[in-house]
Amino acid sequence: MDEALHGIRLERDLDGRRWIATIEAPPINLMTLELFGALATLSARLHEDERVQALVLRSADPDFFIAHFDVEAILRFPIDGDAPRGRPNAFHQMCERFRTAPAITMVEIDGRVGGGGSELSLACDLRFGSRERCVVNQMEVPLGILPGGGGTQRLPRLLGRGRALEVVLGGDDLDAETAERWGYLNRALPASELRGFVSALSERIARHPREAVRLAKRAVDAANGTLAEGLEEEDHLFQRLLRDPEARRRMQRFGDIGGQTREGELRVAELGAALADDPEAT
Repeated sequence: MDEALHGIRLERDLDGRRWIATIEAPPINLMTLELFGALATLSARLHEDERVQALVLRSADPDFFIAHFDVEAILRFPIDGDAPRGRPNAFHQMCERFRTAPAITMVEIDGRVGGGGSELSLACDLRFGSRERCVVNQMEVPLGILPGGGGTQRLPRLLGRGRALEVVLGGDDLDAETAERWGYLNRALPASELRGFVSALSERIARHPREAVRLAKRAVDAANGTLAEGLEEEDHLFQRLLRDPEARRRMQRFGDIGGQTREGELRVAELGAALADDPEAT
């Protein structure tokens, strides 16, 4: 195991285009300072390696994805003087690196996720959970604190204010089907299908043209501004990709393998996968 990634087993495949990071921090995958440091290092590496297009975060423990941030470590945080405002927050910075990485970041939750582990999951692009074992719990308010790793800001954006308040203030378990219906999870899948689905989707994304993946993510993120600003950014990024030789080659190849024919368009998803299998694809 990479010494800089204490508690994480990192595997790379598809010529480095896909990374699979498996959390192995027994007994409950508690986010200790060591595991936090490893996740921070991993988030930085995502910005440094231009090859990676998809990252999957998963757990080796069938009961826990990440339990929560280490409460004993929180009790050691300095509390001298007044509560600061405007200071850098290392946890926020780590989560933002996962959110803003050029690669697509995906979380596979087959077990419990709570506190800071949930906040890390919220920062990633896509979240998938098993119907049988995925359980979400923001457990901070019952302890007398509040979610301090971005949860109070990301949950309302995903779930809406009322549901976010229920999750934060209730401190109760959120089951997978409710998490899917409320928008926390992209999908809740049977446990027997979860890994296969996430593996297939991450591989599909990793095989798409690198620049198209990177700029499509940037265009979607532009929706955080006004509609006019987002449309302007979308048009600019679309025009950039039109000038990409790989995009032009793939568009021409699309017609060669049946695109824009009745038979081909009935299986357009298959044609997209076939483009990735093209030996000339990059």
